[in-house]
Parts: sequence; structure tokens; C-alpha cells
Amino acid sequence: MNILPNFINGVWQPASADQSQPVVNPATGETLALVPFSGPADVAAAAQAAARALPAWRRTPAQDRIQFLFRLKTLLEGHLDEIARTITMECGKTLDEARGEMRRAIENVEVACGIPMLSKGEIAEDIAPGVDEILLRQPVGVCATIAPFNFPGMIPFWYLPYALACGNTYILKPSEKVPLTMQQIFSLLEEINLPAGVVNLVNGGREAVDAILDHPAIRAITFVGSSAVARYIYQRAAENGKRVQAQGGAKNPVVILPDADMEMAVRITADSAFGCAGQRCLATSLALTVGEARQTFTEGICDAAASRRVGYGLEEGVQMGAVINPASKSRIESLIARGAAEGAGLAVDGRNTVIPGYEKGTFVRPTVLLDLPPESEIARTEIFGPVLGVMHVDSLDEAIALLNRSPYGNQASLFTASGAAARKFRYEAEAGNIGINIGVAAPMAFFPFSGWKDSFFGDLHGQGIDAVEFFTQKKVVVERWPKEWSRKF
Repeated sequence: MNILPNFINGVWQPASADQSQPVVNPATGETLALVPFSGPADVAAAAQAAARALPAWRRTPAQDRIQFLFRLKTLLEGHLDEIARTITMECGKTLDEARGEMRRAIENVEVACGIPMLSKGEIAEDIAPGVDEILLRQPVGVCATIAPFNFPGMIPFWYLPYALACGNTYILKPSEKVPLTMQQIFSLLEEINLPAGVVNLVNGGREAVDAILDHPAIRAITFVGSSAVARYIYQRAAENGKRVQAQGGAKNPVVILPDADMEMAVRITADSAFGCAGQRCLATSLALTVGEARQTFTEGICDAAASRRVGYGLEEGVQMGAVINPASKSRIESLIARGAAEGAGLAVDGRNTVIPGYEKGTFVRPTVLLDLPPESEIARTEIFGPVLGVMHVDSLDEAIALLNRSPYGNQASLFTASGAAARKFRYEAEAGNIGINIGVAAPMAFFPFSGWKDSFFGDLHGQGIDAVEFFTQKKVVVERWPKEWSRKF
């Protein structure tokens, strides 16, 4: 089986390192490819190629740069199903979830195509007699993304199209668990005939990550992953003088008020908690029932969890796929056991799942832990699997106080029919993405993907105008042209 190549300076080429690991279909156990562990030499080659390409790409007018993105959008749409199948095969999610992921990726390309408007500067005439002041936006330079496994198609597009549209050159390191999606997408990038070195792909693990964080030519870094790794990325890159966006983990709560449409609340919460096998940073992992909502919601969510069809994501009718690998399955199951040991009721137990015909798959069925003690470790730990903890509180104030004690602040949602309750919640809940009768409060591409507290390190987020701000640096020009100078010409 061939080892996947890197894409550097417009050419597919082998990594310099000999070490590699298999890329495994989590539903079937089948080895799909071998991914190399590129080292500092490969990162340096990509950084040098990107640095060489930068001057000419920066001087390319913005309206010309976005023509490449228009062509990329067309190719992504034409190959959407093909890419989605690859996502399902290497990541484990259902085909519909993979298609939705790529739709979100394409939306970011569309927004980035507006860069001639989004990146305009400012001017103030006569700040003093005959003196004008101008603010210009110029590219940062060579930028890099260290991507996660859970959205191999979408998350790189929170960054890549904006970086290119703003005049930067770019390096992507996909997760070594799911490198095939970006192999396909870079083949499409190759078709649009970008100048050599403008986009580069380097496969690898931690050694490649550290080389990216340390290389002096790389000026800006984006990352999505766990909070522990996000903190590490942020600290090491910042120590090297780089600007950083580092999206971390989450423990996303949903609050259910008694006046909520309970059928809708159950259905949407189940989709949020168990969709993508719970492997997304906006997955609901805690449900806080208020007052009389307790019994109805609990019965409904347990039924929804127990009845969800789990299997290979390419099969018709499957509602939830596998988790990414055996290590993840083992971790999730051990955390479920810990929750039960800490006093939670195991209402629906998804451990030890075996799907007929896919006995080598890493499946965990939806799990519901009832009456989770608020101070338990499991109530604070990001499980990153299809596990929902349910707690009961007596009031909305108590629910908000409970969720605000969390070190995370990625998303918080509320189900209610009360506008006053909704306003109070969105005003007081300490999270960057708020959902009202929404289970996955994923911002559209023209809004930033926010995150607070330990869920984000940095000050400018991915997508929208935040991405434009991140991938440009401001230059202020103060200029005077005395009239007497003009008379000389």
C-alpha cells in the first residue's frame, strides 16, 4: 500500500520520514492508506515554498485572487458526494452528515469571495491641515492550519479560503487519522492552477506540529482540538511571535424549560448529542431540565437514544456511525463507567456495541446518564462521544449559574416558548455560541465561530470578518503633501 504524499510547491512528493501509520475505516476496520509522519525538513520545505510564493501572490489583485476560489467552489460542488464518501469512510460519520459538512465548507469559500469588499481599509482626510490618515490591510504572510479529525472537510475551510483571498500563502497539516479528505481536496486545488507554493499540504503528527509552531517563516497558526492541546499550541506559537487562533474543547449544556415544545426539544437535543457520534465541538453533552420538564424530557430522550439506528455511515437509514478509533471507543466507555460509579443512573448504556457485519468497527451506541452529580468528574469532562448527561434544577437562574461554573464556554442552548427567558439566557449565559430552540448553534460562514473561556485561546475566531481580521495586518499611513511641493511639477 502506497504512503500518502505531501503537496509542496505545486508538486506531490513523498515525505522525507520513513515512519507511517495506517488510515483505518472506523466502521469496517479496513486499512484505507498509509499516512507518513513528516518531520521538520518537510515543514521547512513547505514553509520555504510558501515564502517564495508570497510576494507575487500578495501583489495579485484581490479580484483576481478570488477567481481561483470561484473555480474551487465549482469543483467542490461537482465532487461533493465523492468527497463526502471519503469523509464517511475515514471519519465514521453518516453520509448525510458528511454532505452537510462539505456544504458548510463551500459556504466559507463563498464568503471569502467577497474579500474585495471585506478587506477594504479606511481613510480620514485633514486630521491636521493638509494631512490625511489611511488604514490599509495587508497579508500576514505564510499561514498554517493544524486540523482535527472530526470535520476533515469543513474545518480547514474556516481558514484556507480567507487566508488565500487576503493574499497569504498557506500550509495545511490534516489530522493523521483522516488525511484522505484533504488529499482529494488538494487534487482539486491542483486543478485550479494556483501558483506553485501558494497552498501546501504536509502530513504528519506531533513532530510536524512542533515544526510548524517553531518555523520562523510561518507567521499565523490556526488550530481546532482539545483544550489541553489548544493551550499548548497557543503558548508555544505565541512564544515564537506568531498570531494564533486555537479552538479548544467543550462541555455544552442545553436547558429545557417546562414551556418548551418537548417533542422538538427531545428530537433536536438527540440530534445534537448523538449526531456525528458526539464527536463535534458543538455537541450537547449536558441536559439541564427545569421543574416539570424533568419527566417528559427524560422519557423522550431515553427513547430517542435507545431507538437510534447505529451502523456503517454509507448504509441507507443509518443515523449514527462509529467513533474514530479503538482508543476513542475505550476512552468513552471508561468514562461512561466512571459516570455510573460517581452516582449517575445508566438509563441507556451504549457500551460493548457490536454491529452485525461490522464486528471490527468501533461503535458506541447513544448513552444517557441520569441525575449526574454536578460536582462529579464526568460532569466536567469532555467525553467527545455519544453520551448525554441529564441533571435536574429548579429554576432558570440555577441552570445558568450551573453552566457558568464550567471552565468551557463553547455553546449553550435553551428550549423555551418564553421570549423573556430567551433574552435572559442569551444575556447571562457565558458561552460564545448561543442556541435558542437550536441544538447545534453553528454560526453561518459570515459570522465568527465563537468560543469563550477554555474553549478558545486567542482573540479573533474563524469564519467571517474575524477571519479577515486574523489573516490581515493593519498598516496606518499618515501623509502630508504641501501645496508648495506641487508647484515644482
